[in-house]
Amino acid sequence: MNEVITIGVDIAKNVFQIHAVDAAGEPVIRRQLRRRQVLPFFKKLPPCLIGIEACATSHYWAREIAAFGHEVRLMPPRYVKPYVKRNKNDAADAEAICEAVTRPNMRFVPIKTPEQQSVLMLHRSRQLFVRQRTSLINAIRAHMAEFGIVAGIGRNGVEVLLKRIAEGNDDRLPAPARECLMALAMQLELAKRQILEADRRVLAWHRSSKISKRLEAIPGVGPLIASALVASIPDPSAFRSGRDLSAWIGLVPKQHSTGGKERLGGISKAGNRYLRTLLVIGALSVIRRAKQVGYTRHPWLVRLLERRSVKIAAIALANKIARIAWAMMARNEKFEPSRLIPV
Repeated sequence: MNEVITIGVDIAKNVFQIHAVDAAGEPVIRRQLRRRQVLPFFKKLPPCLIGIEACATSHYWAREIAAFGHEVRLMPPRYVKPYVKRNKNDAADAEAICEAVTRPNMRFVPIKTPEQQSVLMLHRSRQLFVRQRTSLINAIRAHMAEFGIVAGIGRNGVEVLLKRIAEGNDDRLPAPARECLMALAMQLELAKRQILEADRRVLAWHRSSKISKRLEAIPGVGPLIASALVASIPDPSAFRSGRDLSAWIGLVPKQHSTGGKERLGGISKAGNRYLRTLLVIGALSVIRRAKQVGYTRHPWLVRLLERRSVKIAAIALANKIARIAWAMMARNEKFEPSRLIPV
């Protein structure tokens, strides 16, 4: 058997497809492995290049396989898809991964550490709790509106509804309906406590990270955004510039240019949706604060808001914040206020 040089691995929950080639590019191994067979298989092989599509479990497998001396590279699935021939199946996917990992212009995903994955899990859990809180609030409002009980929007309005549920003095609310609403109110209270606990844990991790604390100096960036940036970007040098990071987050315009004519549309919304949402919210907070205290510290925003709407200005500011964050992480620099005021 020829020596294996490159392997493409199509991972799944229990069945893993292997496609290995030699130095001449000829297939050497094509087989399926069960989950318990994966690590023993790679332990027996001499060190080689291994390609895996980046997904939920890919970072774990990359760390485990790399411990045997192999060079493991993760790739975005959308960049691997063009190498799939005709019909899609596990064998074709593994072959495409094996081909894509050898391309000199392929972009790779840095392997995350268990700590970084834990922080991202904390952020995702908090996001889930926030969605549950919103869903419960909407359900309580809708159910009570069916009985003619309506309160104002916002936090105070919800508190009024919860107070009426707890008191049980409203004759318009039948007993069976009140029992259901009490259960929803208990779930809402639990979701609120879980969000506060997640915020506390995020803040504790933020204070323990030097990079995260340094990013907090950027206007519009707090512990939540700073910790999410640090955990989501394990290797800032993987991006050639701040614009590449901004494009990965999805904050740059879509292009449909041809014949020397540039056509730019709205933002691409590709990549990390969670980071994009946080950065836009942070930018909106900067604009809101600037309206309250004046724009003396942000003349760039003044000129931009004279030409564009608030939402477009927020996208532009979020783009700039992402670029500044990349520069600070990649170059180990401190924040300079002049960065927000381009010449």
